[in-house]
Amino acid sequence: MDINVNKHLESLTEIRSLMEKSSKFISLSGLSGIFAGGYALLGAAAAFWANIHYNHLRIPIKDFSPEFSLQNSFLLFCLIDALLILILSIVTAFIFSKQKAAKAQQSIWDKSAQRLAINLAIPLATGGVFAIYLLLDGNYKLIAPSMLIFYGLALFNASKYTIGDIRYLGLTEIALGLINLFVTGYGFWFWCLGFGVMHIIYGLVMYRKYDSAA
Repeated sequence: MDINVNKHLESLTEIRSLMEKSSKFISLSGLSGIFAGGYALLGAAAAFWANIHYNHLRIPIKDFSPEFSLQNSFLLFCLIDALLILILSIVTAFIFSKQKAAKAQQSIWDKSAQRLAINLAIPLATGGVFAIYLLLDGNYKLIAPSMLIFYGLALFNASKYTIGDIRYLGLTEIALGLINLFVTGYGFWFWCLGFGVMHIIYGLVMYRKYDSAA
């Protein structure tokens, strides 16, 4: 009797595992988070150096005018810096996910991956447009918190189609963004904490929980 019950439980576990694999993209690697966090911190360090290097830019943010912002060399440097961080993070995530998917004999671009990409891209694109508007309008102090909040919403929204633990990173990013709204003047450090440190911590936890056991 006990043997039959155990067999049924094993069968149910296998069925559940197969259903999860077909409905969720589970090839995300914790190493992707670690590298993304490292890229973010390196990019932040470069921006910090640039801010010191361009002595003529060391004036209060409120003194910048929207018309001058796009012509400002430091802001242009930061835009290029952020774009490089994004590209490196995406490429690295793709490489590690492809390796993990190949190891599990799964497709890197199946329906679950497509659903994940769509649900991740919509909030991210919305947040990106909003951040650009804030930049053009001269509301620099709101850029970092808005990036954190929209990124957190994107992760939480996409968590239904991938490893569920990612929702906790999303909630953390949202919380940091909301706190930053009320603690102005520290956007750079909140950005480093959210996109750098938290990514590394999340990546390490996910690597130990899923990748190292695989």
